[in-house]
Amino acid sequence: MKQIDLRNELGSLYRPPKREVVEVEVPPLRYLMIDGEGDPNTSQVYADAVEALFSISYTAKFAIKKGPEGIDYRVMPLEGLWWADDMKAFTVRAKESWKWTMMILQPDVVGDDVIAEAVSKVRLKTDLRAVERLRLETLAEGRCAQVLHVGPFDEEGPTVERLHDFINERSEWRGKHHEIYLSDVRRAAPENWKTIIRQPME
Repeated sequence: MKQIDLRNELGSLYRPPKREVVEVEVPPLRYLMIDGEGDPNTSQVYADAVEALFSISYTAKFAIKKGPEGIDYRVMPLEGLWWADDMKAFTVRAKESWKWTMMILQPDVVGDDVIAEAVSKVRLKTDLRAVERLRLETLAEGRCAQVLHVGPFDEEGPTVERLHDFINERSEWRGKHHEIYLSDVRRAAPENWKTIIRQPME
């Protein structure tokens, strides 16, 4: 059975050195995405979105594995793009006004037809309405800076500041704040959570 390991193929993007800010070139990548807004800690919309992303991603994985080519792969981690109409909302942690796109990277073998079939299967098993808002889209970030943050999400401030300082010394930052959640927050202690923080730059 053929194996696909996107974490290895994209090693520089998913295994950054600990606490060191680095510059990377991110190629166009295809994600299963869903948009929303509100506090991720309290919003049912956010919880439903994350559940829908993983439900469809795993359903697609098993469909590809059972298919004629028999390709297996590991589902990639949850990622998020974050922004607000007033970016001061991030400084003061006004999470209720945050906007987000949550997403999971998909291998090229997962096309629109595979996602559509996965949505149909999941819809038969559960009343998870968020699956109707999912889409498969290519994100082209290009030149970026990124850094690995270890610890709780609410303690990301100094790490983000170092990332922005790195960019400001070389260029200007653009686009949306991007986070990649490498840890299972249900099992790992908050002080051990690993999050890649990525920011596109000019």
